[in-house]
Amino acid sequence: MPESTILILIATLFTIMGVASIIAPTLTTAQFGINELDRDGRNEVRAVYGGFGLAMASVLIAAVLMPGLRAGISLAVALALGGMAAGRVLSAAMDRSIGRKPAFYLGLELAGCALLIVASGLVETS
Repeated sequence: MPESTILILIATLFTIMGVASIIAPTLTTAQFGINELDRDGRNEVRAVYGGFGLAMASVLIAAVLMPGLRAGISLAVALALGGMAAGRVLSAAMDRSIGRKPAFYLGLELAGCALLIVASGLVETS
């Protein structure tokens, strides 16, 4: 898969996460059994899932438009996704289980991390 396609795909996923979390933060948390949020909870979801998601999407689009920055941006976002995945693995180990939604997002984060490492050019594909 061409590097720009990887970057656009992952930017699209981050955009969906970001916009949805800003517009309807409870839809984001309801996936994990948190069905009600107070004002501060909505603020947190909008900041962490919304703002972060849109920032990641923006920087990935910058990597498409500025190929000289592609390697560094791809690696940085790959590490962010890898950190999210590591947090899920640590949580699953501490709780001795993982739910379906967290497991789904773990897979998505690991796939995104791997694809972005490929897009960075650090790994040769044939």
